[in-house]
Amino acid sequence: MKGSTAQPRAGEPLGVYFHWPFCKSKCPYCDFNSHVRDGVSHERWRNALLAELEHAAREAAGRRVETIFFGGGTPSLMEPATVAALIARVKSLWDTDPDVEITLEANPTSVEAGRFAALAQAGVNRLSLGIQALDAAALRFLGREHSVDEALVALELARRHFGRYSFDLIYARPGQTPESWAAELDRAIALAGEHLSLYQLTIERGTRFFVDRARGAIVLPDEDDAATMFEQTQARMAAAGLRAYEISNHARPGAACRHNLIYWRYQDYVGIGPGAHGRFADDAGPPVKRATRRTSGPEAWIEAVESSGHGTAETASIAGRDLVEEALMMGLRLADGIDRSRFASVTGCDPVATLGEARLAPLIAAGLLEIDATHLRATPAGRQRLNAVLERLIA
Repeated sequence: MKGSTAQPRAGEPLGVYFHWPFCKSKCPYCDFNSHVRDGVSHERWRNALLAELEHAAREAAGRRVETIFFGGGTPSLMEPATVAALIARVKSLWDTDPDVEITLEANPTSVEAGRFAALAQAGVNRLSLGIQALDAAALRFLGREHSVDEALVALELARRHFGRYSFDLIYARPGQTPESWAAELDRAIALAGEHLSLYQLTIERGTRFFVDRARGAIVLPDEDDAATMFEQTQARMAAAGLRAYEISNHARPGAACRHNLIYWRYQDYVGIGPGAHGRFADDAGPPVKRATRRTSGPEAWIEAVESSGHGTAETASIAGRDLVEEALMMGLRLADGIDRSRFASVTGCDPVATLGEARLAPLIAAGLLEIDATHLRATPAGRQRLNAVLERLIA
């Protein structure tokens, strides 16, 4: 916090994440902390988010904010005045980079797209659109409320109002072939700005799709077809100048999402709102990170904030092996991999020396990992099979 006596961690950025937990409907593939409510008191929620933001500024004082991210849920359902108030309060509580990246996730329905101009005026300078498919039948299957035409209109509005924008697609859907995905991907590239996020459909426990697959109502493409779609995605995106800088994220040079890079580089961030997580070191001492988790349920969270100023459900210290494992799990997602000197500054050890030749050699021989003097990285094949790689590294 400005004026605090806490000692900042020199050169380390801080990200600020806000979680808006509400959606108009629950998508059948979604296992995020999102909820459908008939009505929301926007003034009450604005006050609660501002209160917990004040608390977070005391937790991670004396820092320099480089990114702000509004996620959810559907944060484009927030009133632009709330977004503006939260951005202004961040800037009053911390020193803030003049070029701070401020991202907001949005759905492309006409109601939400109608707010884009006001959200840009509130201070948002990067929009992430959840389009998910450029096919009408696929949108219905995915439970999306927008049409392909609405998605195209929203993209045009995003270009008009925001200097930076991205959109998401989901592939390896039931009935999808490598040929049909290639055609959809080529259309997406033609519509893209500087960034695309392309996710392979996964069925998560606790979702409607999990139940549907268990009763045989959903059959995903087989492993060979899914692998082909992954490979053609990498090839087509690279040819279009949108490099895969992370497993599912592609960007033109210099256009990666800086907020998400904070996560993957295992740098520091605070989380505000129901279920939001934080990871940060609040002094210049030994390699330990404080992990925070806010209460997940919207009603329980807001009641906690109103009674005590924050909705923290858990605070823990991460050190030693746990610190190393978290840093590995995040860093190996990146195409550039883990910067060994940065890893050492965060964890207190070199990743190659810590893991040891016995663990690394078989993965290197299998073409899943690469090592040089400055980096430890997963190859494209290794990133595609990252869970299996991590199981062997941290067993």
